[in-house]
Amino acid sequence: MNKTFSALLLSATLLAGCKSSQSVTQNLPPLPTFGTEGHRGARGLFPENSIPAMRKALDLGVTTLEMDCHITKDGQVVVTHDPHINPAYARTPKGEDIPKEDAKKYVVYQMNYDQVRAFELGTKAYSLFPEQQLVKTYIPRLAELIDSVQNYLKATGKPQVFYNIETKSKATGDNKLHPAPEAFVKALMQVIEDKKITPYVIIQSFDPRTLQVLHQKHPQVRTSLLIDNQKSVEENIKDLGFTPVVYSPHRKLVTAELVKQCHALGMKVIPWTANTPEDIARMKALGVDGIISDYPNLFFQ
Repeated sequence: MNKTFSALLLSATLLAGCKSSQSVTQNLPPLPTFGTEGHRGARGLFPENSIPAMRKALDLGVTTLEMDCHITKDGQVVVTHDPHINPAYARTPKGEDIPKEDAKKYVVYQMNYDQVRAFELGTKAYSLFPEQQLVKTYIPRLAELIDSVQNYLKATGKPQVFYNIETKSKATGDNKLHPAPEAFVKALMQVIEDKKITPYVIIQSFDPRTLQVLHQKHPQVRTSLLIDNQKSVEENIKDLGFTPVVYSPHRKLVTAELVKQCHALGMKVIPWTANTPEDIARMKALGVDGIISDYPNLFFQ
């Protein structure tokens, strides 16, 4: 390790007023030796972020369910990726296609949950995922999804899985597309704590603000920093202000040196989204600690 990188490591880990998440989470159940994460459940095989997609991922044997969360007007935490009902794969409550001009009309944060739930998922073929099985479903509340997963694990005798939950937020969307960070984290953590799954949760985000709130108010919760920029590991960690448990870059950003740097800081590296056997093999060869994939069936071939 060269002297420059050693100095950067030191400065990144000794930021004033910051302490590593690892020191607080060390009494939690250990993360998988190698994490197999179903992206949005099993997005390539079933409607994304739906309960059927999560069950499919469980049947395939993943260690971790990856999902996205938004908040509705009436404060319900729901499992969906986009701030708007997405016309690429969703239909109106009447089962009609959403016109292109209405692509941003139906804002999740500006509707109550009963309105959000009425939209159809799984009845419209999604061109990006031709293998996706059509099954009529809906956008679930996080609480309902957790109940479904935990009951399914118990009924089938499967081992406990981890939940990798993304807060879908950014500064320009505050109070328009989602709550401000503190309110977002409060609503999310209330569900997680009510359902008693905190030890098995990782909260991930591209938005460092929600992770900072978590680190301050819920230091026992594992965090993962999502990365899709050209900054160095040290720059991204300095921007965050503390060392998360997981560093989660786009697969194209992963190099052997990046993995080495993250491991030196005590972070696991779990890239997204590897969707071919070749990409999965390449990530493993680089020494990553897990992989997020739309096709979790590929982990077990």
